Amino acid sequence: MPLRMRLFTFAIGIFLFIFIIELVRRRKMKEEYSLLWLLSGVIICVLSIWYEALIWLTNIVGAVYPPSVLFFFGLVFLALLSIFYSVKLSNLSNQVKNLTQKIAIMEAEKDKKP
Repeated sequence: MPLRMRLFTFAIGIFLFIFIIELVRRRKMKEEYSLLWLLSGVIICVLSIWYEALIWLTNIVGAVYPPSVLFFFGLVFLALLSIFYSVKLSNLSNQVKNLTQKIAIMEAEKDKKP
């Protein structure tokens, strides 16, 4: 991989890492959600420096072109992230439903009392 491309991908990894830390510091993102993003930034940095690892990973997957492996794992990452947020959203929907039902029961009991 050309040096310019290595530096560019390393800079993207560092930028992602710093950006996520700043979001956590400003309390815009919870720590539990930041771990996955921090890990992805570290992986980007490692693969940009250690190109042989990317070649090894390409051979394991059976692909021909190393950037296609990165693209594939990027899609897998986004799919897993979508599933994670779908589960979180489902849990929040259930919590809102349960809270709404409890409030309705409490209001009904309040209206029954003289």
